[in-house]
Amino acid sequence: MKKIGILGSTGSIGRSALQVVEQFPDRLQVVALAAGRNIDLLAEQIHRFRPKLAAILDPELAKDLTSRLQGIEVEVVAGSQGYQQVASCAEAEMILSSMVGAAGLLPTLSAIRAGKDVALANKETLVMAGALVMGEVRRSQGSPVSG
Repeated sequence: MKKIGILGSTGSIGRSALQVVEQFPDRLQVVALAAGRNIDLLAEQIHRFRPKLAAILDPELAKDLTSRLQGIEVEVVAGSQGYQQVASCAEAEMILSSMVGAAGLLPTLSAIRAGKDVALANKETLVMAGALVMGEVRRSQGSPVSG
């Protein structure tokens, strides 16, 4: 069973990845999710996939999200630090980085530094900081997967 975290779970790539998880429940398990501001969809994803960790950009939205998840065992975190927590989640073996634009850089670096396999669906990360990212990969001896 491959345990995955998804940065950008409410975007089109994240939603597509979750459809794949649904098709292969014996092979894939979601352990962490991160989204921008769409707490309605993120709450639905948490109910469906039961990750241990979830991040949302805005701390005020994190409070609202937490109140929607009564009875579900999930830690809700917020902001850039929350994204980095999802990216380096101890249980995750692979992180899908599908956040839009520059927002994906720091979490992707966190995943690499934590020794995670990274499925990179964010070209801006490599366009902005390709040398930095690939240097971190070499230092951590990770195995990036680009998409």
